[in-house]
Amino acid sequence: MKTYRTHSARETVEVGRTFAAQLKPGDCVALSGTLGSGKTQFVIGVCEGLQARAHATSPTFTFINEYSAPFGTVVHIDLYRIEKPSELDALGVEEYFNERCICLIEWPEMIADRLPPRHYAVELRHGAAEDEREIVIREAVPA
Repeated sequence: MKTYRTHSARETVEVGRTFAAQLKPGDCVALSGTLGSGKTQFVIGVCEGLQARAHATSPTFTFINEYSAPFGTVVHIDLYRIEKPSELDALGVEEYFNERCICLIEWPEMIADRLPPRHYAVELRHGAAEDEREIVIREAVPA
């Protein structure tokens, strides 16, 4: 487990960029945290680190954004507006869990039982100061 403390959106992006260096195709990253905790900023950094060919934006209303990268596809999934597990079936989220994609999932609570057994869990929390964030990264591995 690694813990980072950032003091600006740019620093949160930088932590995401650094984290990206350990990702490989087939990896899945579950990002949790309250609204405004920096999940999308972290994703922007990961996409930059993976050399995605487009600037990452939040897919809150489209649910899924795909970005081409040298290895394949970065898939940014935002499940904030999902109300029932049955809606996940229509989205086909699990189809992205393959060796051509790296999946970054915001609000993963709705899909927790469907995540690959080995994945990264990233929790972002508000800190004491307005722009301060605590970022905790751990690898979830099957027992």
